Amino acid sequence: MTFIIDLGRILLAIIYGILKIFPVNDNKVLFLSRQSDELSLDFSMLKKELEAEKPDIKIVAICNRLDDSKSGLAGFAGDTLRSMYHMATSRVVVLDAYWPAVSMLHHKKSLTVIQMWHALGKIKQSGYQTVGRESGRSEKTARLMKMHRNYDIIIAGGSAWNQFYCKSFDTTEDKLLNIGLPRIDHLLATADENREKALAAYPELKDKTVLLYAPTFRRNIELNWQKLLEEIDFTQYVLIVKGHPNQKLECDMPGVLTCPEFKAVDLLSVCDYLITDYSAIAVEAAILNTKTYYYLYDYEEYTEKNGLNLNPFEAMPGCAFRDAKSLMAAVGSGEYNQAALDEYRRKYLPEELGTSTRKLAQTVISHMA
Repeated sequence: MTFIIDLGRILLAIIYGILKIFPVNDNKVLFLSRQSDELSLDFSMLKKELEAEKPDIKIVAICNRLDDSKSGLAGFAGDTLRSMYHMATSRVVVLDAYWPAVSMLHHKKSLTVIQMWHALGKIKQSGYQTVGRESGRSEKTARLMKMHRNYDIIIAGGSAWNQFYCKSFDTTEDKLLNIGLPRIDHLLATADENREKALAAYPELKDKTVLLYAPTFRRNIELNWQKLLEEIDFTQYVLIVKGHPNQKLECDMPGVLTCPEFKAVDLLSVCDYLITDYSAIAVEAAILNTKTYYYLYDYEEYTEKNGLNLNPFEAMPGCAFRDAKSLMAAVGSGEYNQAALDEYRRKYLPEELGTSTRKLAQTVISHMA
């Protein structure tokens, strides 16, 4: 494996060296994503803002949600070569996850790389924090693939997360920009609209207390969330289940909705309570002041195999539970620790809300000729 990676890196470096002969287009920005096969909300909002502020800008987007199939790998290889040409001829690259060619290759000094990570905070450990752990990458793989190298700017959320961004990306705090992601602006601007759309599509949400269950992705950890279903009285509650994009949740019980036409974040404005675990959707919920509970049935296992930067039992006292029965008893009591959520919002959200898209666009433009 080491020989294959080294050989591949040498071949890519040779190709990239040839591509760097091409002149740079001072108006070109490259978007790279492995989060989906189409532009994410954050990228779409950034694109619209950039085009409004700089009409002559040229934006190239390469989105490839890499899978392990042969066709998937072949497609990603093609997109890697395409990305190399555009990296060689762009002034700015914006990405939302690790993209091998960005980190492994030596770029022109004129290129600025902006890592717009796909989460608003660092609740769970990731990147270099999980190297060598069961849910992370091996130390050898991280070293060979030069994981998370070559970033000039990293977009971060509230400053309380900074130490964890630094550890995750193995970087320094001077590279962090605490402005948050465009989705913050979207959540604030569309909350009422999203609520109306969801209620129109699912009228049953009007008559009962709405619970939204949206857990994080688990690698090498068995899902065991179904006990939650046993504790919900479906005569009083409607449950919406939204699995992580990388890990679908199967459930066909009456009273359980999946709302496939809506993203989890767009349902935050219609639910009475969000139930999550180690997912950054908790930070998104905090933006809308959505009451959030934490179902941590595998807390010890997850902490050991992946690791956490934030302990929900400490950060949100009275809102975090290991078992479903205690959680639903808390929900049923109607007594929520709003003071804890207020402190969470103060500590973990950017200081200024509603300006993330504009600030990010201005950052991109400031690094163009």
